Amino acid sequence: MTTTTHKFQSKAVQTWFDRGSMRSINGNEIFVVDHRHENKSTIVLIHGFPTSTFDFDLIWQALGKQHRLVCLDMLGFGFSDKPNKRDYTLHKQADLFDRLISDLGIDEYHVLAHDYGDSVAQELLARQIEGTGQGKWLSGCFLNGGLFPETHKALLIQKIMLSPLGKLANKLTGFKAFGTSFSKVFGDATKPSDAELGEFWEIINYKGGRHIFHNLMTYILDRREHRSRWLDALQNSPVPICVINGSVDPVSGKHLVARYQQLNCRLDQLVELPRIGHYPQVEAPQQVSEAYLAFLKQIS
Repeated sequence: MTTTTHKFQSKAVQTWFDRGSMRSINGNEIFVVDHRHENKSTIVLIHGFPTSTFDFDLIWQALGKQHRLVCLDMLGFGFSDKPNKRDYTLHKQADLFDRLISDLGIDEYHVLAHDYGDSVAQELLARQIEGTGQGKWLSGCFLNGGLFPETHKALLIQKIMLSPLGKLANKLTGFKAFGTSFSKVFGDATKPSDAELGEFWEIINYKGGRHIFHNLMTYILDRREHRSRWLDALQNSPVPICVINGSVDPVSGKHLVARYQQLNCRLDQLVELPRIGHYPQVEAPQQVSEAYLAFLKQIS
């Protein structure tokens, strides 16, 4: 484990960076935050695309009062290494979590996932069912994300990034285009300010991350290929499952919830936020924190 120094423009980003450290995991330098809380249960948080663990900053304090919190920036994201290769897979991202959980000696834990992280969590849950995963899940909670490829309504920019034009699109995408596209998935009354967009953008650009968007976008193909495996994990989950969903999210909002129920996936608690978009933990941190902690209390 190593500590690195870097000066960021945003005070909030700097504070988050200083909170964590770098660990060598599976041959790469990975940014890890481990908020230790002795004798308290552990929550492993899994972030989404194209952002990072910084997404959990606004709910961190509320959850951290009662739990040990562990998270990492996945390969290609946040402050972790960002190799410019098109061989990123959701399975490899899941491997990072299994390795970290093993290295930290975590015996049992809850999982809170969002967006891209939902698919990583589905793979980890499938491994739990198989008996090949590290540690023991106590529960899972999914924020907005593409749990089912047939309900994931990709943005135009995502489709372009996945296409042969993706590399060129990276070069042409600047802060203004990012802000416009990113803001579309938020609720009308909860859109990020210019300052908040700047924070996300600063982290995305760390280690040249903007220039590998097209490489990361292959997760859409992974979801299609492994749909049956990851659907089976949700339908046959051995642990309680909670879904907290921003209903007006155009990518995975209320239509995702409807499909989830139609497919008879395990659902122990559902919380729908009618005016919230794709980033509920950013748009409505208090509501998300309260709902999630209530779920954990209920199942305990």
